Amino acid sequence: MKEKQFAVIGIGRFGTSLIKELTRMGHEVLAIDVDEDKVNDAVDYATHAVQADTMDDQVLKTLGIRNFDAVIVAIGDNMQSNILTTIVLKELGVKKVISKAKNAMHGKVLEKIGADIVIYPERDVAIKLARSLVSRNFMEQINLSPDYSIIEIFTPLLFVNKNLNEIGLRKKLGVTLLAIRRGDNIIVAPGPDENMMQGDILVALGHNQDLQKLSDLD
Repeated sequence: MKEKQFAVIGIGRFGTSLIKELTRMGHEVLAIDVDEDKVNDAVDYATHAVQADTMDDQVLKTLGIRNFDAVIVAIGDNMQSNILTTIVLKELGVKKVISKAKNAMHGKVLEKIGADIVIYPERDVAIKLARSLVSRNFMEQINLSPDYSIIEIFTPLLFVNKNLNEIGLRKKLGVTLLAIRRGDNIIVAPGPDENMMQGDILVALGHNQDLQKLSDLD
C-alpha cells in the first residue's frame, strides 16, 4: 500500500484515535491543534505535530496543507472553528476535506460550504452498537455515504449450504456480495454456484435499508 500524507486538525479523542491508526498503518500524519499540551502529547504518536490556528489561511499555507492527500477536521467542541477551518481548507484547494459534525444541522452546513465528506462519529458508533445488539449476525459496517454501506455479517442459517443462485441475494434484497471470508481464505467476487457454509463471513454492499434486512435474517 502506497504511503499517503494526512493532516488531522483537532487532537481530541476522535482525532487522537485517527492519528494513531493512520500512523500504525504506515502513513505520514501531521497533527494540528491550538492547544499546546495536546500538541506536545501528539509528538509521541504523530509523524509531526504543530500548534496552529487553522482559521488563519496564511498559517495553513506555511504548513503546505494543499499537498496532503486528505485533511480531516476533527475539531469537536468549537463548531465555529470547525466550520471556518473547513471553509479555509476548501478555499486553499485541499484535495479532500473530511469534516466531523456534531449533529445533523452542523452536517448540513458543512455540506453547503463544500466539505467532501461529512462524518458523524458519535451517531455512527451508536448505530453500529444498536445493530450489533439486535442482530446476532452483524459484525462490522463501513459507511460509503449516508445511504450506502459495506457490512460484514455471519452467514444467516437460512443461507447455509445454498449458493447465490438459490439465495437470489441481488434479486430479492438488492444486495451485492463482494466476498466470502472462510477461515483464513477470502473468496473475492464469489460465483453464482458458490455454496455458503456455516461460519462464513459475508462482505456485502448495498443500500442501508437492504443491508438491514439482510442482517436481520436468521
